[in-house]
Amino acid sequence: MENRLPTSDQKFVENLIPQRFPFVMVHEISDYSESHLVSGFEIKEDNIFILDGTFQASGLIEHQAQSVALHTGYKYYLLGKEAPTGYIGAIKSFEAEALPKVGDHLKTEVTILNEVMGVTLVNAVTTLNDQVIARSEMKTVVK
Repeated sequence: MENRLPTSDQKFVENLIPQRFPFVMVHEISDYSESHLVSGFEIKEDNIFILDGTFQASGLIEHQAQSVALHTGYKYYLLGKEAPTGYIGAIKSFEAEALPKVGDHLKTEVTILNEVMGVTLVNAVTTLNDQVIARSEMKTVVK
């Protein structure tokens, strides 16, 4: 499974995270480093977080958390290992300035602030058309 960035190869991206349809909230990875990742997600009409054509805040949180999982999954892919399952351990803060609609394409930048013994503290910033629509700081825990 060789793939170079950026990629929107859905099969490749889905192999990097533990979630499966209909719960996949990331579609592409465009940049990666040990402390940074940029993911993308196109909101489709059949998404489980859509209400009256609007992607809900809970979906934004899940998209950001899956972006963190994508960072971990890609790191393990580069090491030739299978990615572990992770969970949201705590959400320190979350702010949504706007809710996107069906057909919108989200871009999320994840910055790893600290990683110790399977617990990762991250900042996530989601944009739509270069405008920030959501920010969070959360801890994820690897099983």
